[in-house]
Amino acid sequence: MNYASNETLNALKEFDSATVFKAIVEIMGGPKRSGVGGPQGSKELENIGGIPENYTGPDIRCMLPELGSAVGYVVTAEVTTNDPKSEFVDWEEWYSALNDVPAPVISVIKDIDSRPGRGACVGDSMAAACKNFGVTGFVVDGSVRDLMGIKKIGVPVWASGLVPGHGVFGAVSVNISTTLGSLVVEPGELIVADTDGCTTIPRDLDPEVVLEYARDIRKREVEVMSGYLDPGFTFEKWKAGR
Repeated sequence: MNYASNETLNALKEFDSATVFKAIVEIMGGPKRSGVGGPQGSKELENIGGIPENYTGPDIRCMLPELGSAVGYVVTAEVTTNDPKSEFVDWEEWYSALNDVPAPVISVIKDIDSRPGRGACVGDSMAAACKNFGVTGFVVDGSVRDLMGIKKIGVPVWASGLVPGHGVFGAVSVNISTTLGSLVVEPGELIVADTDGCTTIPRDLDPEVVLEYARDIRKREVEVMSGYLDPGFTFEKWKAGR
């Protein structure tokens, strides 16, 4: 697959996940927000495409907001944390997948145990090793542990919870399509993650185009916010700006 330049990836990291989502909506033909008040042409909503659900739900939370945002290519793993009867693959398969994808990498881990979340999927030792393979963030549909140790290593984490331990822990599958709550995630997609959550950029969208739309949205939103923050903003001005 084609990978974006480091310049593009670094530029995307300057945008919040909500703006990236809005950019993808507009690329797909959804409502374009402009001016003070709401969707552009709200009186004549023409050529409105589908609005994707390419973002995580409230069950996946930013655990270390002080470490900031993360952008990277998805490598997935489905694991069990307490089930000794699971059929495991060799961990080398997962580490090899992380190593083979150009950095930055986001490690997406799904706990498919019979008691998902009961055991931790990521700890500080795993975070330290993965950082050397280009991992710049973990997104976990499950629990993590050693959070303060992970913070010292400097790898941000998104997860559904915290626990102190796990039982028999192993990888069941590597680099297949999986879900984070209701979000379907594909290997090789880009993820933009911040305090709001995570937004995926589908593989068939050019990150440069997403970046161009995001810049345009930010410019428009600065103008909108300046109107809202003006002490003279009134209902009449809101109506005039529709």
